[in-house]
Amino acid sequence: MARRKGKKLVLTVYERNQLEKIVKARTEKRMRVERAQYILDYADTTNIYSIAKKYKTNRPKIGRVVHKALEYGVLSALEDLPGRGRKPIIGDTAKMWILNIACQKPKEMGLPQETWSISLLTNYLRAHCESAGFPYLSKLSKGTVSRILSHSNIKPHKVRYYLQRTDPEFEEKMIRVLHVYKEVEVRREEGKKDVMVVSYDEKPGVQAIGNIREDLLPRVGGKGEILRDPHYKRYGTISLLSGIDLLTGHVHTIVRGQHRSEEFIDFLQLLDNAYPGDMKIKIVLDNHSAHTSKKTKEFLKDKAERFEFVFTPKHGSWLNMIELFFSKLTRCLLKNIRVSSKRELSERILSYINELNKEPILFRWKYKLNEI
Repeated sequence: MARRKGKKLVLTVYERNQLEKIVKARTEKRMRVERAQYILDYADTTNIYSIAKKYKTNRPKIGRVVHKALEYGVLSALEDLPGRGRKPIIGDTAKMWILNIACQKPKEMGLPQETWSISLLTNYLRAHCESAGFPYLSKLSKGTVSRILSHSNIKPHKVRYYLQRTDPEFEEKMIRVLHVYKEVEVRREEGKKDVMVVSYDEKPGVQAIGNIREDLLPRVGGKGEILRDPHYKRYGTISLLSGIDLLTGHVHTIVRGQHRSEEFIDFLQLLDNAYPGDMKIKIVLDNHSAHTSKKTKEFLKDKAERFEFVFTPKHGSWLNMIELFFSKLTRCLLKNIRVSSKRELSERILSYINELNKEPILFRWKYKLNEI
């Protein structure tokens, strides 16, 4: 490498300040600090020999730093220049073959597994690389496969669910539901209560689970957690039928062993008794068979002016605001609950809801509400 001895290196004010800052920094890499010192001293003396003597190192080392500073810039000299390296062994064609295999299911390749793991994919590639025309991949490593997949953002070992809309009237039904929520917002602002709007759904299969051994409560000096024996006893399940009055936040609930048409009619009767007889009740609900069964229609014959059903789209239960309440109920009550019977579970759920109704919470819908 040609040396440029004696050539003057002129530092700008900014470059000098940056170099001095690096020299004084405690968190900088030693390599950058040393190179910053060499450049500062060379800019003041232009004598490589004295700088090497000062720092007890060799002149070629100082010369390389000075050469980079003169050729590529002061700040660039603080870093290593990119080397020529070696050409990648795995070409683009081989990488495309690897990605093509990764984007197919193992069962399509004659394997019993449903999804690839890195080990499974690597072993398959090694076994079939020669027939595919890439014999040099016979010693392919898992790390190399992982890097190729990561570079293309391919994750064949992960599964994420998606929901395909099967309701041809999805948009129309969604807009209808959002119109109801917008109506609720307007009625709240105007203080009107001539029409009540209830968001309704069932939460079936709530398990009544009891401890076989008592929980050990937190104690000073312990781990600070409740200790629970992993064994438990099942007492059966109950179904929760609930609706939120979207104007007041009041939660109407009944607890039953099932959620058939009979139980749904019981809930409608609960609403019928809860509001004045001349008040219309709009109910936002899903497409469960109990909501449109013969028994339900028979019950509604004499109450056609009393109830109005607004159905959410198929696979659109997320549009129903009662789901927000069920989510809160699960987090705050049901997640770690232990009981001695189904009756106790029912009583504790109703007690929790009674406490909520003392200070009702107004659930507000925001998604696309102002776009309709």
